[in-house]
Order: sequence, then structure tokens, then C-alpha cells
Amino acid sequence: LDWWHADRYCEQHFAQLLFEPQDSEQDSFSKLLQSHHIRGSVWLKERDGVLHKPRRRRGHSVPVLVFRDKTDTKHVKVLSDFPALPAVTACAHLQWDTRTQEIATIFSYAVPAFMNEFQLRGFVDEEGFVRFALIVHGHHSPYLPVFRADGQWHHFCVTWQQENGTWAIYADGKRRASASGLCAAGPSAPQAIYGQGTFIIGQDQDSLGGTFRAKESFSGNITDLHLWQKVLGTEQIEQVRSCWVTEQDLVFGWSSDALELESTVQTVTTQLLCPGPVEECRVLEVGSSGFSYASCLQTLPFICQYRKDAYWQLNRAQLESSHSLISHENTLIARTVIPDSVFTSDVQDMNLSVALGALDVLAMVLREGEMSVLEPSDLLAVLQLLKQVSDMEVQEGDDLEMLEQLGQYYMEVTGLILAEQNAGTWSSVSQVIRGPMAVVELCDRMVSLLVPLLTAERTRITIQHGNIGLRRVTVKNLWFGYGALQRCLSSTAVSQHVAASDRGHKYLSTAVGTAVISSTLLHDYQEISTSVRYRLQHRAQNEIPFMPWPSLAVDGNFHVFSLVLLHVSPDAGGMWSTAGCSVVTSLQDSTACFCNHTTNFAILLQVYELQQTTTKEEFTLQTLTLIGCGVSFCALIVTFILFLVVRVPKSERTTVHKNLIFALAAAEALLMFSELAKRNQVLCFLVTAFLHLFFMAAFSWMLVEGLLLWSKVVAVNMSEDRRMKFYYVTGWGLPVLIVGVTLATSFNKYVAANHCWLNAQTNVIWAFVGPVLFILAVNTFVLLRVVMVTVSSARRRSKMLTPNSSLESQIGAQIWATAKPVLVLLPVLGLTWVCGVLVHLSIIWAYVFIVLNSLQ
Repeated sequence: LDWWHADRYCEQHFAQLLFEPQDSEQDSFSKLLQSHHIRGSVWLKERDGVLHKPRRRRGHSVPVLVFRDKTDTKHVKVLSDFPALPAVTACAHLQWDTRTQEIATIFSYAVPAFMNEFQLRGFVDEEGFVRFALIVHGHHSPYLPVFRADGQWHHFCVTWQQENGTWAIYADGKRRASASGLCAAGPSAPQAIYGQGTFIIGQDQDSLGGTFRAKESFSGNITDLHLWQKVLGTEQIEQVRSCWVTEQDLVFGWSSDALELESTVQTVTTQLLCPGPVEECRVLEVGSSGFSYASCLQTLPFICQYRKDAYWQLNRAQLESSHSLISHENTLIARTVIPDSVFTSDVQDMNLSVALGALDVLAMVLREGEMSVLEPSDLLAVLQLLKQVSDMEVQEGDDLEMLEQLGQYYMEVTGLILAEQNAGTWSSVSQVIRGPMAVVELCDRMVSLLVPLLTAERTRITIQHGNIGLRRVTVKNLWFGYGALQRCLSSTAVSQHVAASDRGHKYLSTAVGTAVISSTLLHDYQEISTSVRYRLQHRAQNEIPFMPWPSLAVDGNFHVFSLVLLHVSPDAGGMWSTAGCSVVTSLQDSTACFCNHTTNFAILLQVYELQQTTTKEEFTLQTLTLIGCGVSFCALIVTFILFLVVRVPKSERTTVHKNLIFALAAAEALLMFSELAKRNQVLCFLVTAFLHLFFMAAFSWMLVEGLLLWSKVVAVNMSEDRRMKFYYVTGWGLPVLIVGVTLATSFNKYVAANHCWLNAQTNVIWAFVGPVLFILAVNTFVLLRVVMVTVSSARRRSKMLTPNSSLESQIGAQIWATAKPVLVLLPVLGLTWVCGVLVHLSIIWAYVFIVLNSLQ
């Protein structure tokens, strides 16, 4: 077989093409092959080599101009306006008439000032080669051999550019001739090819658009002629040869509508088989024990090699099998489509009708459930058939309805062998097939066959059976639902992500929390690597921990999920990896992801359980919350009344204190009332909105407290009146704005399910947590600055008042100078709320949080 089919054959038989032997193994290996009468070259697979699946050769229907015999009349005029060409490339497919050896003009371009402005001529030499010569401004390149005159289709390109008069001739993708100086002779630099000329195919013009001579005319067939006003590179010429035309700078593209045919010129439509890339593959020379390379399209002997454990497991599965499914399938279809042994089955080309019939019957047998649990040999036989079908080549003219039906059956069979009852069978063949991700890869291959189903009218297709399916084809997305792969893939642990049961977390299990999807971008049947963004919906809707703000009680019955974005490697049987991927946003019911490559994706949920609080602890926390809020509320009201009744001198500080006290008291009162309000939906909504407003206002006034302190520490050039206006805008205007915007944008998902508070399971919670974290960060900075100033002034005062004091008394004064502002300012700046972030770590922090904020 050729290298590609040899590699596929080995893979279909659960083996690999022979790897390159080590130096120490070469002699003994060569003798072993010779003892089996194997001589010459044998295909090898390079250990570090990467050979891509070859671009599929595809049919290309084109109109062909037939110039039968050399005449002085047959010609075709190109109906295009030609600009001036400082550089030019002309390419076409050509079939040379081998009956004549006279010079022939393939095309000629003439302008009024000069007839031989741009021409390509050729003839067949005595050795049987077609020689080409390029003419520019009447200057003639030498005739050089470009391809054999064998009567076959050949592709050629000629290029020329004004700079240095550089020219080149390509044939069948390879450069055959090139040089510089064409039309560069003389003192003046070469001129561009003039525009607005007449382009004639098949004749040499002795006058503008006419005066042809039979002996210089072209005889043969020509098609697919294109001209560009630039020099194409080697890769672009290879693309044009493979029927992918570069549109940029295209002056003339092959089209019957743009041609004026002389009446005796015939046209026919032919099917060109566009060539694929020529690659070379590694071979072992058996007689000499040496290595070399040969064209991958040659047919050579090959050897499949097995890993020992896989080989013995395959043998055991074959020996212990009853072959019931295999015989039943072959009987129903009246031919052997599934061989009894995976080792001895012949190489067979699978065509569409055979594949459709085989999968139709197989789906029926599996669907009827006569064998509820597949035997290992049955599973391997089905996989072998699926491999053969996915490696099938769709032929031009195949029935597209049959092709779509084949996709339906393929998905159905895939779903049936991935059924949960077969999980044990998958485990029993784990050495041969690493895991069910191999099926994902097979489906990936199968989707590539369905590209012909896409047309201008039908830009996408969806095929689904159960919880397995595909959408689109050119951008192909496959999904394998939760049930299909869950049991087999969940057992693959990700050790670096598994946490111990410390810090209040207890590891429960690892689960595939979403469908497994495969995303690929295809171009000309080839996969193109690209970045991808997508959102995966979670399988389980478990409760996310209730935010500790503002409720001071802890909900002790929930799970924590560690989200691991991953791609799944079929080669490793389904190993999880986060390489090249990151989480964009993660919500309770879905995760948005970004990856810099396409592959198989899923979200791995690692389930943890927080150490649950007992009923007694919950009762204690709730009691402490009510008592703490009650005491705090009373103290705030008393303080507020004192500020009003007792004639405290009016100042910025007392005004800010009063606003902070009012906001905090209102929030505490609503918090105590919120548990009663949750029975009424409308009332609960109003309580949530006002809780949000007053707690936001409390924190905003805590920010103002920080700004006020800063103005005392650092001189600010702002009058007291202007400062107070700014403080009121910050203290009340900012909370009103935040609450208003949140309600306007997230009205339907504003309130949590079981509490009169913001919904912690959506992004709404950040309308509170985000500003609070910012305020706490600012106030922390203010506190540090104030402490530094206080300590510095205390040190100076100590030196002035008690210069002869002992070291112990100086240290004591410094400690008190540090502790006093911290103790006074922590509650005023609201920094005790930082403890709320730590509640998830331990139940102890819940008690600390409640006590500190009751005393604020």
C-alpha cells in the first residue's frame, strides 16, 4: 500500500505502522525480515516525524479549449482590459499534442506599439521534452525543458518582473528554469508590459489581434488560464496547481463568459483531478539495513506492530468471543463486512453503499438490544468498522442523501456502544483502546466526509442521536452528552487539583460536568488551528455558597466546585489538560472559556463539601446574629440621638458620623426584618433593594470617613463647603446610582432564591461586592498612612517631652501610638468586614465576623 493507506490499515487493526528501529536492533531486524522473504524497501513511521493527512484530491470541472491541428484560424480572444504590468504571472493546465514538433504559441499579448509584447512559446525536442521560451518586449529567453511530451495534463506557470528582468518557468509545482536580465539589456531599465493590449490564446499575432500563421499556432488542449499583476511565490503556485486560485491582484480568471471563440474552436467540459502535495516518507532498506526516503504515494510492503499488552488482550478477546454480533451482522447484510479476527482481515476499500448497509444493520442489531452488554470482541469489531468508514473517501457523484443517512447511522452506533452498560467492556479492552475518547476522534474524522453536504443554500447541518451529535461541518462542532462518557472519564483523576480535606473542604469526587465537545475548523479537508471561545452548560445545578454579606448567618449545606477547563487527548485515552485554555467567566450553571487551539473540550467538576455546621451551631449563629444586630441597632440609635440632642460643635466629622450612623442603623434594621419578608415576593424584592442601598450607603460613608481622615493628614486645596458637597455625592449619590443601574440591567435576576438579598449565583452580586472591596482597599491604604503619621509624631513628641526616658518606656509609647489609631479606625473605616471574605475557610470566622460587626 502507499504510506497513508498502510498507516490507516495498521490503525484499523489496533496497531501502529512499524517505528524506526534503534541502531542496535537494525541488523537482527533486517535478518528477521529476510527470513520471511521480505526484500527491498519497507515503510516506517518516524518517531519524531509529523506527517499530516494528505489533502484530498478533488475533481475540478472546467471548460477546456480544444485546438485540434495547427491552423491559421483557430484562436480565442480574452475579453478583459489589461492594465500596465510591472510584474506578471500566467498559469494554466495544458495537454500538448505530441504529433507535431514545430514551435507553437500558447498565448500572445500585443499592444499597438509592439506586437511581441508578452508571449509564451514551446516545442517538443528530440528527447521527448516540451521546451518553453518566454518573450517580453520582443526579448527572447532560451528554450528550456519543462515537462515530458506524454499526452498527459500538466500545469505550468510563467513569471516576469520589471525589476532586473527576473523570470521563471514552473511545471507541475516545481521551478524548471529561472534567470534575470530578460529585457534588461541596454542603458535603460526594463519597462513594464504595456496595458490595453489584445490577448490571444493559441496564435502568434503579427498584427494587432490577427495575421496568424499555421506553423506557429498551438495544437492541444488548454484550460484554467489565470493572470496576475504580480509574481506568485512557490507556495501560491502550488495552491493554484491544486485548484485554489489566489484572488488578490488577479487580472484575468478563467471563465467562458470572458472568452471570444473563433467558430471552429471546440470547447468541452472535463474533470481535472487536482494533485495533492508531494511528501516523502521514511523507508527501511531491508538488504542494506539502511534508511532512506520515498514518495509517500508509492506502494510498498509494510509491517504493523503491537504493544505486547495490547496484543495479548486482543488475542484473549478473540479466543473468548462467541462472535454472535459479528455473525448476526454478516448474516443480515448477506456479506462479510466485519471479519471474525481483527488480525487477519484483508485490506478492503469501503464505499458509500457498503458502509451505509453495514451501519444500518449494525444500528438495528444494537438498537434491538439482543446483546444488552457487548463482548470485548464485539466492541473491537464495531470500532474496526467505524474506523474503516471514517477513513472512506467520498467519490464525486455519490448520493448526498445516502451520505447524510450514513452520518445519522454513524452517530446512532456511536451512542449505542457508549451506553452506560458497556462501561465494563470498555475497561476490559483498555490496553487496546485507551478509552472512549477514541470514539470522539473517530466521529471527528467522520464529520470531514460530510463536507459535500454543504452548499450555498445549505450552509450548516445538524445530525443528532440521543445525546450525541454534530453541528455544521466546515466549522465542525461535535458534542458527546454527559451520560455517554461520564463513567469512563470520571475515573481519570487530576491529582494536582485534588485538595485535601483541610480548611473546611472535604474532597468528594471528580465528575465530567458538561458535554464533551470537539471543535475544528476545516479548509480543503485540512484542519486549521484557531483560537476558540465557547460557553459550556453545567450538568448539575448545585447550590453555590450564600454570600456572607449582609447576612451574618452561615448556610452550612452546600458543595464547592473546582472548575478545571480541559481538553481531552484521545491518544492518552482521555487525559485532562488545561494547556492553552483559561476560564473567562464562571457561573453556577455555565462556564465561558477561551482556548488558543481547537481540540476536544469539557469542564471537569471537582466536588468538595464544606464541613457542615450542626443544627446547634446554626441556631447559635442565628441567635448571635439577632442579638448582635439588635445591640448594634440600639447603640447606633442612641448615638444618633445624642448627636442631635447634645450640642456637639458642628463640624465635618460629626456630619459624616451622623450619615454613617443613619445608613448603618437602617441597614441593620432591614437585616433583622429580612427573614420575615422572604415569604412575600414583592416585599422581599423591596427589602433586597433597600438593603442593597443602605449597606452600599454605609460603605460609601465609610469611604468618606477615610477621605476625611486623608484630608487631615495630607493638605487638600478644597474649601469645607465644596468638600461636604463632594462627600454627600459620594455617600448617597453613588449608592443610588449603583442600585439604579443594577435594577435596570438585572431586574429579573436581582433577588436570591432563598434569601432577601442579591442573587449570589449571577453577576448581580458584584454590584455590591465590587464597590465594597474597592472601598476596603482604599480605607486600608488610608489607615496605613494615618498610622505612619501618628507613630512619627508620637516619636517626636516623646523625644521632646521625655528625652531621658528608658528604652522600655519609649517602645511602650510607640506600641500604644500604633495600636490606638488601629483600634479606633478599624470599625470607623469598616475594615472589620474583611473577615466576611474568610467565612468559607472555617466556622470560627463566622463567629469572629458576627462579633466584630455587632460592635462596629
